Amino acid sequence: MAVWGLGGRLGLRGCLGARKLLCPRFQSRGPQGVEDGDRPSSKTPKLPKIYTKTGDKGFSSTFTGERRPKDDQVFEAVGTTDELSSAIGFAMELIAEKGHPFVEELQKIQCSLQDVGSALATPRSSAREAHLKHATFEAGPILELEQWIDRYSSQLPPLTAFILPSGGKSSSALHFCRAVCRRAERRVVPLVQSGETDANVAKFLNRSFHLPSSAPPDSVTISSR
Repeated sequence: MAVWGLGGRLGLRGCLGARKLLCPRFQSRGPQGVEDGDRPSSKTPKLPKIYTKTGDKGFSSTFTGERRPKDDQVFEAVGTTDELSSAIGFAMELIAEKGHPFVEELQKIQCSLQDVGSALATPRSSAREAHLKHATFEAGPILELEQWIDRYSSQLPPLTAFILPSGGKSSSALHFCRAVCRRAERRVVPLVQSGETDANVAKFLNRSFHLPSSAPPDSVTISSR
């Protein structure tokens, strides 16, 4: 069993036995009635290979089936969004150790970034109505982000100077997420301006940039209420 992520097909077997976190909206159930140790039968679905060899010549496919060079603006945006999700995942591990109440919000952002990747991988110049139906990025996550930012910002002291990216391991990791998020936004803006993707995608990344900025240093504790 496998799921599709921003980086392509992701096997469900964790790397080196590591814990694997999946967005609930993207989980799928495996074959029913197969126990550990059961012999595979002809009716048991085979695991798809992680590699396909279809990108060996420097091209990849969009959700619409269009083949484009891997350095195309679409894949630059998708790839940078994938980097952002990976950076957020790393930050989540450090934040969880400190007990900060950001973990749930960051996990939701990761799930929304899956939708961002779907929208980016569906360029409107080659999309049909059926494609857009499954790859439209709604405004709901943007409004939710704004609520989180307002709540956390209200609990921090007034900002009177520029902040250097530091403040402990978890805060530094969030600053790194902020910088990667800005880069992802820069990759997306040309696609919005050319009409290839929804403006809500850029808006979501713009708001996502502000949530890590609302994070307190490791020495500061804030309420999740």
